[in-house]
Amino acid sequence: MKNSLKVLLIEDNMIEIMKMNRTVSLLEAKHEITEAKNAEEALAILETKENLPDIILLDLNMPKINGIEFLSILKKDADLRHIPTIILTTSDNRKDILECYRIGISGYILKPLKYEDYVSKIEIALSYWSINELKSA
Repeated sequence: MKNSLKVLLIEDNMIEIMKMNRTVSLLEAKHEITEAKNAEEALAILETKENLPDIILLDLNMPKINGIEFLSILKKDADLRHIPTIILTTSDNRKDILECYRIGISGYILKPLKYEDYVSKIEIALSYWSINELKSA
């Protein structure tokens, strides 16, 4: 049986945020999406250590603190490092991919150009994580 997920979406592009919400709605998934428009906002959400997300979807290309810097901060925190973090980005830079896996991501998904392909990738990712036994904080 699939579980509903608490998802923290860290994305600075409003169109991408709307696309994610539309996709989750289209899939009729009961996932709870919390939006953070940048890494600073995400860190503020996470610092309370209450109601932590089951997974984090993280864009790499953000102002101030980029995705890789955020990931490094997250993985150094003993209370947060267990949260599966999936990169959702347009960057297919091999150096970025390797660095993210070195730091400890759970997946790396390239945002496709076609909306149908995006829906398919998000459905697969959320379905996979919804059947996992996730560690609650």
